[in-house]
Formats: sequence, C-alpha cells, structure tokens
Amino acid sequence: MLAGGYPDRMDDHDERGMTMTGVEPERLDDQQLMKELETIHRTRHDTLLYGSNDALRAHNGRMAQLEGEYLRRNPRRFVSPGRTRDGARERAVEADRPGSRQAPGGSPKTSEGGPAGAPVGKWGPGTTSGPGEA
Repeated sequence: MLAGGYPDRMDDHDERGMTMTGVEPERLDDQQLMKELETIHRTRHDTLLYGSNDALRAHNGRMAQLEGEYLRRNPRRFVSPGRTRDGARERAVEADRPGSRQAPGGSPKTSEGGPAGAPVGKWGPGTTSGPGEA
C-alpha cells in the first residue's frame, strides 16, 4: 500500500468477480424501494435479451432481494382477484362463452380475433417469430 491507502500494484485493487448489489434493500425507505423496484422491472427485458450470464445472474439476485423486502414490508398488500388462479379460471370460462368479447386470458378480442394488446410481429397479429417457428 502506498501513502493515502492507494494500492501499490494494480491487482491489489482488482475488483473483478465481486458482485455489486447496491444498497441493502432493508436500508431503503419505502419511496426508494419502490423506485428501485420500478427501475429493475423496467430494465429486466433488456438484461434478459442482451445481458451476459453474469449480468442476468446479478439482476436476478437484486430483483429477488428487492421483491423480498417489498413483500416483507407489505404482507397484507391488496391482491387483485383477477390475478389469482380462481380469477384466471373465471376469465377462461368467460372467453369460452358464445359472443364473448374476451380472448383466452381475459383480454378483449381485436377485430383479427387475437387479444387486444397482443404483440404484432412482422408475420401478423399475435406473432413474434417467423414462419414455421414456434
């Protein structure tokens, strides 16, 4: 070590392999925790599609920490009836009724017959892959 606490060799300060996890979730106030959750959910898709395995592993770990802390703080949070298994079954029954404007999964049907808001790929409504791909 050099004066002032500086490393005398570069490898004394090598932090590769160390995981940067951010502030411990239990140290965040409620507003900060919500902001962190919003940010990590917003970046999730890009990390899955374009991040390295290490980046995805770190993202998974951080998301689990933040979500766990949210659930710990909010054990009696409101749960929408439509987001339960029973709610999903009710939507499926409604979608099967003649004349229903519900697609399977509870989304309103579009004029093309697929659920409103379904992805529209270059191969048509509800598709995101090419011909012959599942």
